[in-house]
Order: sequence, then structure tokens, then C-alpha cells
Amino acid sequence: MIRIKPVRCLVLAVLCAAVTQIPFTSRAVEPIHALLITGGGTHDYAHQKNILTEGISARANVTWKIIYEDDLVQPSKLKTHELAIYKEPDWTKGFDVVVHDECFGQVTNVPYIEHMAEAHKNGVGAVVLHCSIHAYRLAKTDEWRKVLGVSSYHHEALRPFVVENLNPEHPIMKGFPKTWKDFPDELYVIQKLWPNCIPLAQGIGAKEGNQVCIWVNTYGKGRTFGTTLGHGNNTVESDVYLDLVTRGLLWACHKLDKDGKPMPGYGPQTKAAR
Repeated sequence: MIRIKPVRCLVLAVLCAAVTQIPFTSRAVEPIHALLITGGGTHDYAHQKNILTEGISARANVTWKIIYEDDLVQPSKLKTHELAIYKEPDWTKGFDVVVHDECFGQVTNVPYIEHMAEAHKNGVGAVVLHCSIHAYRLAKTDEWRKVLGVSSYHHEALRPFVVENLNPEHPIMKGFPKTWKDFPDELYVIQKLWPNCIPLAQGIGAKEGNQVCIWVNTYGKGRTFGTTLGHGNNTVESDVYLDLVTRGLLWACHKLDKDGKPMPGYGPQTKAAR
């Protein structure tokens, strides 16, 4: 029989007690697995895909897979291009959230679009940026618009405009100024807010009035954060935009606390922590 001396027993007991008292928040958590779907021409997606993924990962514990097929498609066919991933039976498997930054405005394939929307209805988070609001807008189905939470079909001319914080107590908007000026951008005209859409900010309009430009939405089991901002690189690479989209992504994944901070383990990670 192996006998453990009393002193060793005491040391083991102290070590065990110390381990059990380590706060859960200090233990490693699984990062958020995000899928960025981008492309469709019109915007500088080749650079913006890197600006977005690197900027968000500098602010939150997020890993990425990027789908970008513009280099494989003839420019004249970009607007009607159907991504291969959306045709996969379980295309969101392994991902917590999909960031849609795509501009396939002339795709009208209803089963294709409804299959894409179904994944979000079943609970996968969505972040919808700028031209993704106008993607699939000609299709004879509302399912993508239900994911978005808004319906829009055109925008104002490119210009700088003021953004007004409408909901400063919402976790996404806490700490943002009452107003700020966006770089030259396209203010999308919102024709309809769907029932579960909650406006967070509006852009001060020119000819067609003020327009909701930041919001949250729920569709089935899924959460959506949306913004029509993000036309040019100046906007996309700005701290205010990257802070905003990062918070929206965390909110869509239920990882944003009531004060607008990442939940424990989901803040920016050091290289050693990764």
C-alpha cells in the first residue's frame, strides 16, 4: 500500500482547493466561429473582407472562414452569381454566425434564397451589412427580407451624412455619441420595417427623409444585426464602424452583456491565448 505523508496530503488539498476556486471566466472558451460571405462587385470587397475580419477579431474572440468568389466569375455575371455554399444542405454547419456582406442584387432563385434564409430562422445568427440589404431584392419571396428585418430597394446618392443614435440604452449602442458623421456613404431608403425590427440609429436624409440605418431583428430562433452603412473603405475601416459591427455580431451570438461589453472570454484575445 502506498502511504502519503500528512504534509503531502495538505499540499494536495490546498492545490485542489485553488483549482476549484479559479473563476470560470478565466478558463478558455470556444471562440465564435463566423462565416463571412462577400462579393458581387460594386464595392471593394477584396480589401473590405480583410478589414472586417481583422478588425472584428482585434475586438472579439472570433475565428473566420471567408467565402469570396468574385475572382472566379466574369464581371458581367457577378450580380446573378449563385454561391456554391448556399446550395449545400447544411451550409451553416460549424458556424455560430454568418456575416452577409454580399451584393448579388439580381439573383431571383426562390428555393435557393429560402434555403439560405431557413438557416437563420433555425437559429444561426446573422450580421447583414450595406449591399446585403439590396441582395435578392428582385426575388418573389419575402424570406430574405424577414431575415433582414427591413425592405429596401434603392438608396440616396453617395454623400457624407449624420447618423443619430435612437436607442442609446441598447447594449449595442451604449457609449456611442448622440450623433456622428459618416464618411461619404449611401443612405438606403427603408420602405418597410418588419414586425420584430428594432431601430437603433437613423441617417439624416436628404430628399426622402431620415432613414433607419442600424437595427436589430429576430426571425424564428435567429437574431439579426443590420446596418446599411459601409459603402466605402473609409467607413468600413473606421473605429466607430468596426466597434459597431463587432457589438452587433456579439449580440447576434448572445455574447454581448447589458453594458455593451463582450461576455467573459469573448473579448479580444492575445496571441498566447489563441
